[in-house]
Amino acid sequence: MFSTLELDDRMTITTERKKVVIGEYAIKPGDTGSPEVQVAVLSERITNLTEHFKSHVKDNHSRRGLIKMVSQRRRLLDYIKASDEKRYEALIGRLGLRR
Repeated sequence: MFSTLELDDRMTITTERKKVVIGEYAIKPGDTGSPEVQVAVLSERITNLTEHFKSHVKDNHSRRGLIKMVSQRRRLLDYIKASDEKRYEALIGRLGLRR
């Protein structure tokens, strides 16, 4: 029944990978909700979706989700930039974002 609707593995982020990303960007132990962690997890998901679109060009439903994630990451980055410019510069440097 679900064989045609199975998710591509590249579209999702595994629990193990998410823990690694959270561990890398956490400000303090147990931190899962700081803007840095949220931006890092969103960046990982965006990267995975971008890879997915290389082989699934016409997947417009997932593309809408990608656009929402990109705009949410942008809002979080704007918040970090407004509150602390040095944190912002360090974060985009670590993530390799162009801006």
